[in-house]
Amino acid sequence: MNAYPPSLQKLIKEFGRMPGIGQKSAERLAHHILRLPYDDAMQLAFAVRDVKKNIRYCSICCNIGEIDPCSICSDKRRDNQKVCVVEQPKDLFTIEKTGLYNGLYHVLFGHINPLENINSDDINVDRLVRRAKEHNVCEVIIATNPNLEGDVTALHILECLKPLGIKVSQLARGIPSGSYLEYANSAIIAEAMNGRKLMQNS
Repeated sequence: MNAYPPSLQKLIKEFGRMPGIGQKSAERLAHHILRLPYDDAMQLAFAVRDVKKNIRYCSICCNIGEIDPCSICSDKRRDNQKVCVVEQPKDLFTIEKTGLYNGLYHVLFGHINPLENINSDDINVDRLVRRAKEHNVCEVIIATNPNLEGDVTALHILECLKPLGIKVSQLARGIPSGSYLEYANSAIIAEAMNGRKLMQNS
């Protein structure tokens, strides 16, 4: 029998559905919310509501934002012939923090992983190819994570773009193999971006 009141049980259950949150962590978070002053707890609730209400996906690059097209795609000062491909919005924000890249982005929302039945149809590769065709893109910079799944995804993108004759480059491996872009600091990202190399398809 669960001794928690029903409303607290429900909160614990909802926290437990989040990635990386086990039963004990869910209970700790729920008790933290319970101890918060009412106004602070409502601020959290309103923040969750506003994210679900206001955040949308950019119709051009698939990034998240509150306007469509997003603020990056709408910025006329950026080089619209250069597109950097990332797996997740958080990777985009990591690159943006360096302040050294002035092109546009394309967010895949995932990577190819046959073991988890995730193929190219499940991520935004086809949209990238259409965009490259229709918007005069001259260079695609592949910034997938430097691990097995990221490399498989990068090679697939290279294969898809090959018929278009577009320059395809990849971040230099200043980023340790097997790691994730979001955990790299700005200096490492900047070095990898500046040292990017052309990809070749045999």
